[in-house]
Amino acid sequence: MIRRIIEIDEEKCNGCGACANACHEGAIGMVDGKAKLLRDDYCDGLGDCLPACPVNAIRFVEREAAAYDEAAVMAAKGKGSCPSGGCPGAAAKQLAFQSASELRQWPVQIKLAPMQADWYQDAELLIAADCTAYAYAAFHRDFIRGHVVLVGCPKLDGVDYSMKLAHILRNNAIRSVTVVRMEVPCCGGLSFAVSKALQACGKELPCRVVTISTAGKIVETA
Repeated sequence: MIRRIIEIDEEKCNGCGACANACHEGAIGMVDGKAKLLRDDYCDGLGDCLPACPVNAIRFVEREAAAYDEAAVMAAKGKGSCPSGGCPGAAAKQLAFQSASELRQWPVQIKLAPMQADWYQDAELLIAADCTAYAYAAFHRDFIRGHVVLVGCPKLDGVDYSMKLAHILRNNAIRSVTVVRMEVPCCGGLSFAVSKALQACGKELPCRVVTISTAGKIVETA
């Protein structure tokens, strides 16, 4: 049958995963760092994924496609599987207080984090390199406490975070940004992405950058 269905421009896709998170039907998954429409019959043609994409890589087309199969979608969800090729652990949630942890929200990975969420409102945002929490022993106490946390590794993730971060900063009432990075050169990509995002978001937000040594010491605060 000919029907309306999404089409993803892989050249534009930056691999942020926002569309896969936004697709309630599990039609979109991340494959080799790019968003893919995995099953035509899981796409309902409503386009919840379109506004989630920060680079406008998704559009509607009219083409031959299998009809939307709600029963198949619900069956997949009922089995606890993740038809999008992602992970149920990517579902956004606010966490209750736990004495051993200062973390207040989930997910924390930049690529998985939602563009907008209640926990961003009036928040102090912490953007941290993956390794910092392992290198710095008191990371929860000194950095996570009182913050909304986003983490990533620019070298391993292989994506430019700046566009997604700019969207988050622009569309949520965030009060300040703290960047925690390692002293290694590749971590400069995180600081650079945050700097670009701050310039692009159109807001004047206070920002500090804390650098951690591989020995687990704070070596610089700027």
